[in-house]
Amino acid sequence: MSIEPEASEPRWAVPPEGGWTADDLDTLPNLPPHTELIDGSLVFVSPQTLFHSRAVDFFNWKLQSLAPPELEVVREFTIDIDRYNRPEPDVIVIEGDIIQDPDQTRFPAESVRLAVEVVSPESRSRDRETKPVKYARATIPHYWRVENHDGRAVVYVFEREPATGAYTSTGIFHDRMKVSVPFPVDLDLTAITPRRRAADPQ
Repeated sequence: MSIEPEASEPRWAVPPEGGWTADDLDTLPNLPPHTELIDGSLVFVSPQTLFHSRAVDFFNWKLQSLAPPELEVVREFTIDIDRYNRPEPDVIVIEGDIIQDPDQTRFPAESVRLAVEVVSPESRSRDRETKPVKYARATIPHYWRVENHDGRAVVYVFEREPATGAYTSTGIFHDRMKVSVPFPVDLDLTAITPRRRAADPQ
């Protein structure tokens, strides 16, 4: 009588009491790329959409070309907010002197001037609700949320209001985005749309 081999079961990491910590992201084995830590829980990313990929590339390259010399632009890199929160914004603008070691795996949140999140279907509630609260509490002065509206990018811009410590909306941009902080930016948002889609008649 043959014995069927037992199917191997996935070996999920069991969180310690109180949840994972920011340091654990550097030591846990076999974590998928771009794993985040939110409130002590590991958050895994879903497959990336074309819109998300194009938008992240767009803001990464455009901000690099426009940022003053004392600032650096980095894509998909984790930041330390506190012991139990180490999110990975899609693009960040940081103070350049914080980069001291090519083996760095994270930056302190207080060095971040701007965090940009490109919304995916599975990240909508985190990008609209959870992360803005945490970024504001970490005193990140500027937050941009990029959303896909029928294939076209819409950017929601927020600035931290020092009296309340919360973000306040300072603009919603569709085809063109022009702001003066954290440095002057003038962007053609239609460039994010695939060329064939942009050429379609309305």
